[in-house]
Amino acid sequence: MFLKGMGLMFLFRILTRTSGFPERFWFRHAQTHKDPPWFDHHYFQLIYLQKTTKIHAKNWDAGHNLKSHKMETEILARIQFAFTIAFHYIYPPLSIGLGLIMVFMEGMYLKTGNKQYEVLTRFWLKIFAITFGIGVATGIIMEFEFGTNWAVYSRYVGDIFGSALAAEGLFAFGLESAFLGILLFGWNRVSTKVHFISTIGVFLGSMFSAVWIVVANSWQQTPAGYHIVGEGFNARAEVTDFWAMVFNPSSVDRIIHVWQGALLAGAFLVLSVHAYYLLNGRYVEISKKAFKIALGIATIFSLTQLLSGHSSADGVAVNQPAKLAAMEGHYEVSAPADLYLFGWVNNQTQEVTGLKLPGGLSFLVHQDFKEPITGLNAFPKDERPGQVNAVFQFYHIMISIGMFLIALTLYASFLWWRGNLFEKKWLLKIFAFSVLLPQIANQAGWFAAEMGRQPWIVYGHLRTSEGFSQEVSSNQILFSLIMFFIVYTILFLLFLYSVNKKIKQGPYDETKAPNEFLKFV
Repeated sequence: MFLKGMGLMFLFRILTRTSGFPERFWFRHAQTHKDPPWFDHHYFQLIYLQKTTKIHAKNWDAGHNLKSHKMETEILARIQFAFTIAFHYIYPPLSIGLGLIMVFMEGMYLKTGNKQYEVLTRFWLKIFAITFGIGVATGIIMEFEFGTNWAVYSRYVGDIFGSALAAEGLFAFGLESAFLGILLFGWNRVSTKVHFISTIGVFLGSMFSAVWIVVANSWQQTPAGYHIVGEGFNARAEVTDFWAMVFNPSSVDRIIHVWQGALLAGAFLVLSVHAYYLLNGRYVEISKKAFKIALGIATIFSLTQLLSGHSSADGVAVNQPAKLAAMEGHYEVSAPADLYLFGWVNNQTQEVTGLKLPGGLSFLVHQDFKEPITGLNAFPKDERPGQVNAVFQFYHIMISIGMFLIALTLYASFLWWRGNLFEKKWLLKIFAFSVLLPQIANQAGWFAAEMGRQPWIVYGHLRTSEGFSQEVSSNQILFSLIMFFIVYTILFLLFLYSVNKKIKQGPYDETKAPNEFLKFV
């Protein structure tokens, strides 16, 4: 009997490697019957639990892998769009800023008749054209990304963005492109006044182009003038009031802030190049004129940037309190909030280490150091920014650079008033490298605004995790991301090479006087 039982036991052990039936049978049998002496009850129970655990583990792994795949696809889609838009955003601010610089330079030429201002206008027009061309090429890519990587989002905001981007194409980009043709090829073909009007047209076109892009983005931050049609993946926002959509609660403040950042980017490019010339003793007389024009613009708009930034932050406090709390690492549900000069946020312990002004944020928002500010803990975890330290750092990088530019331009303006601006070589060296600062501040500001809006792609309505294309694989996005990185790297190197070549060539042939040079233009 014992041997018979051992034989059956061996047979069952063989069967348990391929089937779950014996374990299920004996597991249930053991619960209702008395086992024979040869029956290894614990063995069969263990085998059954192992088998069923593996089955459930496989099902769990499948669901977990699907969720991980979606998260991976979403993250790659976000990285790709962040990369392409960050690269693109190098160029439009330069176009806007250089446009205003050229208006002043050509205006001074018409007013004074001094040919040096014409030389400057011609010189910066070449760099403007290079910048404009790269900006157009890199901007088109993002519209295709909406359709390929963010299909749900595109369907949701299509009616909103369609009207804004159509207006941008018709009234702004068309205006800028048409006048740019006259500006580039109209020298000696149209009158000086018509050419000057074309310069103004190019500048205004670039400004209007920024308006519609910022309007569309601001609607994502503070939606207005719409209603929702449909449900689930078929839901979409329709415009009910075009002007309410355009003048949504955050659009005006953000447009002004973006304009001023762009004007600073262009002004500091001019300051950098002509500081380089002055340090090397090249084009000294003409560079002093260009430097003063750019310094005047930089000083004015670095100061007004502070005012528009404060106004924009007041709007964030009202419309996106979770974003404001993330910008200063404020967690308490309702308590006075500190203002940090710099610091580091630990999201786990909900503590900020750094130099702060106690109650400073409360004072800026409510003009009262003890007035409470809504903190991050007042919002569910899935409805507030997750990368709090990143939002905090980007925001403070922008603020720190902005304050430095104010101090730099005010000091330089003071020396200009004193009459010894160009005697300070160390100051000119700072200006020579200062071209990077407005670019970094512009990028950091956008990153703070977009990361602070998370987890929403349309604030309060559509989550970022719901907006990406469901049928696009992570491998496809990764491949296109690598491709964009290679192509954009080549474009950036070509941009640097072309601009550097123009700068080294200079505004005119140094072997001839500026007025003599104009005869050969």
